[in-house]
Amino acid sequence: MSARNARPIGVFDSGVGGLTVVRALMERLPLESIVYFGDTARVPYGVKSVATIEHFTAQITDFLLGQDVKMLIIACNTMAAVAARVVAERAVGIPVIDVIEAGSQAAVAQSPGGRIGVIGTPTTINSNAYARRIHALDARVRVHSQACPLFVPLVEEGWLDHPVTRMTAHEYLRPVLAEEVDSLVLGCTHYPLLKPLLRDVVGPGVRLIDSAVTTAELAARCLQEAGLAHTGTLPASYRYVVTDVPLRFQTIGERFLGRSLGLVERVDW
Repeated sequence: MSARNARPIGVFDSGVGGLTVVRALMERLPLESIVYFGDTARVPYGVKSVATIEHFTAQITDFLLGQDVKMLIIACNTMAAVAARVVAERAVGIPVIDVIEAGSQAAVAQSPGGRIGVIGTPTTINSNAYARRIHALDARVRVHSQACPLFVPLVEEGWLDHPVTRMTAHEYLRPVLAEEVDSLVLGCTHYPLLKPLLRDVVGPGVRLIDSAVTTAELAARCLQEAGLAHTGTLPASYRYVVTDVPLRFQTIGERFLGRSLGLVERVDW
């Protein structure tokens, strides 16, 4: 195996949520090293202008390219919705994938009835990014979107099976389920932690599309196609880089990752 294939995958998010993507990557691609960047000093991105998000995304992309990554994964729905072009323009010569592309592809493939529900933060839903991408893949599909603004704080509070969270999920999902959707895209990287609860709410007839798992699957395919998959015997290494408050990141991040983070690095712009 060449040194080119041993390079890490760069994964980035506005905060901690992208660690669900890292967890899925660890399970699907256990030989691959990862550098994760969480912009914890400037989260949330959803309330910021497009120009500001593009500027922050460019900074993070340049940082990760400086770490000699072989692939970039945009693990933030807001960044993917408004700044994917910025990443692609900078990352010339290496694959770039994102959670919206991965989730959209999986939803179209797994929705035989052509009815897809999408839940996400208000910014992601208002961007219409999932609906646009899904319709580009299959114009016949009907997309029913629903913003779920309370899910992120409930997840970060650790209320993954709390009565308040369950009641909130029933309220948010009622109009989507009324459309008899085949699948439901979890269009926020926090939402995979709610999968057991959401599965109870939607019932057995609706397939949950986990954007973290689908992103890991897409990454595996892209690495194979590009001839960049790690095939050696050396153990994978993981780095976690944030812009502020490593202690809080560590506390919540270990819940998201399902394992210890170890050392968390902090960078100053």
